[in-house]
Amino acid sequence: MNDIISTMSIFWLLMVISFILIKRGLSIFNDVAKTMGMFMLEKALGPAIDFVQGKPGSASKTWILHGMIWAMVASILTFEGLWLSHDPTALHSLGSWGYSPDSQDLIYAGRFAALFGAVGMMVIGAGLHVIPSLSGTKLASESNATLVSLLWTFSVLILVIGAHSKEILGINFIMLGTVLQTLAMMAIILNQLLTISNATRPMAIPGWLIIFGLIGDPAAVLSVILSGAYETGVGQWLVYHMIGGTFFFCGVAGVSLYASSMGSGNPLWSRTLVGVTLFGAIIAINPMGETDMSMAVDMLGLEASEIAASSQDHISGSFLMALAAIPIIAFSSNLLVTLRGNGAFVGNSDSPGIAEMNMGAWMLIPIAIGSLFVQTDALGGAGELSGIAQSLDLLALWAVLIPLSLGASLYVLPQASGRKVMSSNRSRAAFWLMSGGAVAGLTFTIMADLNDMALAEALAENSSSITDELRTLGSVVFYGTVLGSIFHCTNVISGQFRGEMIDDEMQSSTTLTPQTYELANSATVRKIMAGGATLDTEIVPVTQSEEAGSATEL
Repeated sequence: MNDIISTMSIFWLLMVISFILIKRGLSIFNDVAKTMGMFMLEKALGPAIDFVQGKPGSASKTWILHGMIWAMVASILTFEGLWLSHDPTALHSLGSWGYSPDSQDLIYAGRFAALFGAVGMMVIGAGLHVIPSLSGTKLASESNATLVSLLWTFSVLILVIGAHSKEILGINFIMLGTVLQTLAMMAIILNQLLTISNATRPMAIPGWLIIFGLIGDPAAVLSVILSGAYETGVGQWLVYHMIGGTFFFCGVAGVSLYASSMGSGNPLWSRTLVGVTLFGAIIAINPMGETDMSMAVDMLGLEASEIAASSQDHISGSFLMALAAIPIIAFSSNLLVTLRGNGAFVGNSDSPGIAEMNMGAWMLIPIAIGSLFVQTDALGGAGELSGIAQSLDLLALWAVLIPLSLGASLYVLPQASGRKVMSSNRSRAAFWLMSGGAVAGLTFTIMADLNDMALAEALAENSSSITDELRTLGSVVFYGTVLGSIFHCTNVISGQFRGEMIDDEMQSSTTLTPQTYELANSATVRKIMAGGATLDTEIVPVTQSEEAGSATEL
């Protein structure tokens, strides 16, 4: 039986049904559904809703600030995990307090903090600003979204604790964290759907990427349950990558495409490629991630199974993962060309976050290609490349997902709160520390993994000193990521109190499509539309002169 095709078919059907319901609503039940939805978001919570602010932008601000803090925590946990991989007794003194983690515990906890704490909260926070902005309306309930951020943060804290010890006092902490996170996710999805229902204009495609990223998370879990594949190793592997391709990839793509256009002042290079990114992300299987499905298994409370893919599963899974190259390349190229239109790269101090998005887009394609080989090898049962899977997953996390979500948040947060970051220079220094530490440090770690794989294949009895030296060098260099995340976090939080105020005109400007199109000579309508112009774009004739130019006086 082909578990992959059956599960993906159900998933595709659920996404099509979701799109139809969002576009057409529930017919005569629309008003009833909206009223019940708003009641569940606010009145049903009772006095709790009065403890949070309901000012415009407060929800987005709260989510992003929490995400920044979790990015700092995640970098510390990951650094400690990398260090203990070559020095297992480095935290031995904490054993007197009853805390004696090993390298895998800390890296596992760091992945929870990074994925759901940092990336998840920054993407959701940015989406709480992007969706209302693209829809021409306000967020349905700022108070509920702000309150739910506390619930999500609490769930991530429980997941991090559960990564060290899954069961405490007879309670499965990872399952408890999953339940709390699911409640928060349902509230965010309902909030965003109610916001779209009040839209005053058609929403641009980056907004649909964010929406389908949110809906894709529960849809992926429901699909694998309905197909019955959750009991098999292939089904557990699949749901892990389905969530990675929707909630994380679609969400990150949506907010970063929006921020790249708005932050650089350039219209999106190609709206067609945005559609290709959305459609391809839903159809294909994203290859990035670990070959070990323990995170999905633990969060869903399943019994872990070994991957034993049939020939049909192997062929279909490999094909759908290779197909993911289309949306990945479409997203990366679209983002890079949009940023390049104004030269808004590392040197643009007025647009913090541009450099992070630029680096994430550049690193996306090579890491995705490497992940494709590793995942295809794991799905086929060979396992020859499993030794570098964990380090490659960390590289995808710290060189792609976190830079893209962080870069988008650094643009969205000032728009939502009305204040810029405290220091653009510190933001730039933090970028170099984070990017250099992550890329160089994890590259050394991958080199150590490759050396261990070569020794294992040669049946060597003794380990090589080169491996220990590479792991030591990798963990020391990765400390730059810790410093960079701390600089970013303190810089952003300080900016909310002492940062420069943003003008209202700057906050309300939009550049997803050009407002004017300069026409210097004759051109076809096709060429003008290809330049990103819409029916509302103003065509401005520009006169040309045949007179000889002269030197420019400096």
